[in-house]
Amino acid sequence: MNEDAFWQLIEDCRPTEPDPEAELLAPALTERLAQCPLSLVTGFAEQLSWALYQLDRKEYGYNLSDDAFLYTRAAVVAAGRAVFESVLQDPAVFEPYATKLIWAESLLYTPDRAYKRITGEEWDRNTRYSYESCSNTEGWAD
Repeated sequence: MNEDAFWQLIEDCRPTEPDPEAELLAPALTERLAQCPLSLVTGFAEQLSWALYQLDRKEYGYNLSDDAFLYTRAAVVAAGRAVFESVLQDPAVFEPYATKLIWAESLLYTPDRAYKRITGEEWDRNTRYSYESCSNTEGWAD
């Protein structure tokens, strides 16, 4: 799955009503991915990890705990490509997500749930980029 397909899938599955914490988006994505070949599920996981990795930067950290920072970054991704790209251009756009503690933790488990629906097994996955907070050493360098 390439970057454009990743963002299009998120856009296609986003509900029309406000869903800042991806409570509706995550199940819709899981359902859609569960109907796809495993290669698309793993591709989605790679693109999600890459997007979260890009947001793993000191200027976005706002003294959040590692988990809060991860879930907040997931909320930015869940908001769609335009918001994501705005945050990359201007860290101030991230501030409301951090200060209002808007979390989209459920988005993180979407590929795992789709994998289990397809295979019946748990997915012990690794992606090229870690989405864990502070793993982007370049983003945290002084």
